[in-house]
Amino acid sequence: MTKLRLAIVGAGPAGIYAADLLLKAERKFDVSIDLFDHLPAPYGLVRYGVAPDHPRIKGIINALRDVIDSGDIRLFGNVRFGEDLTLDDLKHHYNAVIFATGAVRDAALDIPGIDADGSYGAADFVSWYDGHPDFPREWPLDAASVGVIGNGNVALDVARLLAKHADDLLVTEIPDNVYEGLRSSAVTDVHIFGRRGPAQVKFTPLELRELGDLRDVDLVVYDEDFDYDEASKAAIASNKQVMVIDRVLQSWRQRPGANGLGGEASRRLHLHFYAKPVEVKKDADGRVAALVYERTRPDGQGGVEGTGELREVALQGLYRAVGYFGSPLPGVPFDATHGVIPNHEGQVLHEDSNERVPGVYATGWIKRGPVGLIGHTKSDAMETVRHVINDQGSWWQPADPSEQGVLDLLTERGVAWTDLDGWHRLDEHEIALGAPAERARVKVVDRDEMVSISRGEEAGR
Repeated sequence: MTKLRLAIVGAGPAGIYAADLLLKAERKFDVSIDLFDHLPAPYGLVRYGVAPDHPRIKGIINALRDVIDSGDIRLFGNVRFGEDLTLDDLKHHYNAVIFATGAVRDAALDIPGIDADGSYGAADFVSWYDGHPDFPREWPLDAASVGVIGNGNVALDVARLLAKHADDLLVTEIPDNVYEGLRSSAVTDVHIFGRRGPAQVKFTPLELRELGDLRDVDLVVYDEDFDYDEASKAAIASNKQVMVIDRVLQSWRQRPGANGLGGEASRRLHLHFYAKPVEVKKDADGRVAALVYERTRPDGQGGVEGTGELREVALQGLYRAVGYFGSPLPGVPFDATHGVIPNHEGQVLHEDSNERVPGVYATGWIKRGPVGLIGHTKSDAMETVRHVINDQGSWWQPADPSEQGVLDLLTERGVAWTDLDGWHRLDEHEIALGAPAERARVKVVDRDEMVSISRGEEAGR
């Protein structure tokens, strides 16, 4: 029987779902899957892109763990594609590759002053508070008033973590350096800016409700934002999710502190709708001093239009959460405009000719852009996997398809890769670190320490 030797680059939900679906699919050949990731630990976005106070969302790890613990997949962590392992190497050892590398950079926001000191991309901040090993251990939190641009779930995560008291995060897996940083934060006011109205936001009811549960934080909403047009009323009446979001926001209008009056909390979280950012003002030292936005209004079609009215909010820090953007991979076609690998239903295409690149596939955000929730990657992977199966005639014909071949290659290059047993060691170590304080775990942040523990070396014992 023919055997498919498949490499998957990216051990987050997209890559793991693709492996699982291929193993379960009806096919006329055996399958051997190797899963590669540049990080020493698996799970990608779930471990390093979801806020630490989201245990329900992180529960998806249980399903992912079942897949990689099934014994049908080999895991190679701490392997950098393009450095430790190239596309030519994959062609030498595999029949095909699926790239599932996600999108981890911040999308740009082209307004004057966005380059000011104290202006950050949300993705960098998320990587810091999630303990990503390739980001600095410290984060400047000396601003009293900060802004967050965006009306999606990432914007709410960033705003919530900025407004939340650090002690309320101790029950989570928050790294110690992040706790200490947030505990010393000077923040008193967090402002969220979105250019559309409450009925057009992109976040989910769950994310929104969590803002309302913050201890010692007043929610500030403004009555002028709730003069709905007919299109907004229709959206609320016809869409259950929009209806719930409206219900939550309307309840906040009755709270003490709404409209910025009468609140007694030590921190405030302001929601500004119909606010299109147009400029970041700088002080004499080049730091963020204020955000200027144009007041928008409903256009009658479910969108908004500018009013010409400019408003200004004094800030000392600013985070843009306007979307993620994919990164190019060495030797792999890339659409620099959209931040994705060009493809047709997961079959990778040449940039200039739109012809298929045999043996090369994509799934997840690097395939379709950073839209949809984590669960959406499963249906996305199914489409890609179907083509992998049906394209048997155009698979690569590797010179060395043996499972030992890639092990010898990495060993020869001195790559300190981590495997599934190593992940189990690191997982148990982090859980043990959290046990004395009855925490779920305490993340190990340093890459070398993660590798040392995973590989059972003396420094990690």
